[in-house]
Amino acid sequence: VQLQASGGGLVQAGGSLRLSCAAPRNIFSVNEMGWFRQAPGKERQLVGSIHKGGSGKVEDSVKGRFTISRDNVKDTVYLQMNSLKPEDTAVYYCYAYLILGGGNFTEVVYWGQGTQVTVSS
Repeated sequence: VQLQASGGGLVQAGGSLRLSCAAPRNIFSVNEMGWFRQAPGKERQLVGSIHKGGSGKVEDSVKGRFTISRDNVKDTVYLQMNSLKPEDTAVYYCYAYLILGGGNFTEVVYWGQGTQVTVSS
């Protein structure tokens, strides 16, 4: 089971990108979703998270520039990134807490494959 992330790329400082991440279809329950990022030589850090039916929140380092949202029909989480800075350059990983169903009702976190975001100065 893997999430499908897309939307990364190369952008100039001040530009915008929108990341998307979809959970597989036919999942019993898709609960919390969100994004981490990892810059070269640094630890993976949380960017934002959103619960089903709840408002999303982002970390202070990106507040006012990034917005997290989700579509519960498509089981997709989005990260709208505006006013991008070179320090936002990283591989962005989405995650989701899933209950697969079909007899398996344990909530487990799953990850996307990572999408590169590069911001040039």
